[in-house]
Amino acid sequence: MKTLKIKIALLSGLARLPEYSTAHSSGMDLKAAIKKPLKIKPGQISLVPTGLALEIPPGYEGQVRPRSGLAVKHGISIVNAPGTIDADYRGEVGVILINLGKKDFVIRPGDRVAQLVIAPVVKAKLVKTKSLNKTARDRGGFGHTGVGNHGQDLQD
Repeated sequence: MKTLKIKIALLSGLARLPEYSTAHSSGMDLKAAIKKPLKIKPGQISLVPTGLALEIPPGYEGQVRPRSGLAVKHGISIVNAPGTIDADYRGEVGVILINLGKKDFVIRPGDRVAQLVIAPVVKAKLVKTKSLNKTARDRGGFGHTGVGNHGQDLQD
């Protein structure tokens, strides 16, 4: 497994270094750098500070992703999932949470609120053309290859 060194600045005394929960975790847990509990009401969006700034090397990005446990248990997700931290960004990493659940959700200082995944970036060179190669799917759109509510193929 490849290891990449990334410089990290703790911007406040509330900040905590992200950590991998297990040996094979792809994401590091990001923690809330807040002084007091933060309540997010159903339907509300809240920017949660992490107190961290990163120096991600060129050719890589940081992806801020939801935590599956918060999503399934409480309906807590990230509005712009995955959030992107570009290699040239040096500001504080924030997590834009939304409460899609039916109850208030409280974040306490140091709670794990998201995951940070470091990923390689490939730049695309777009080439204008008048036609594209045909495929079996061709112009089939949203749900075209999926299964409907009752197990029926959406192509029927």
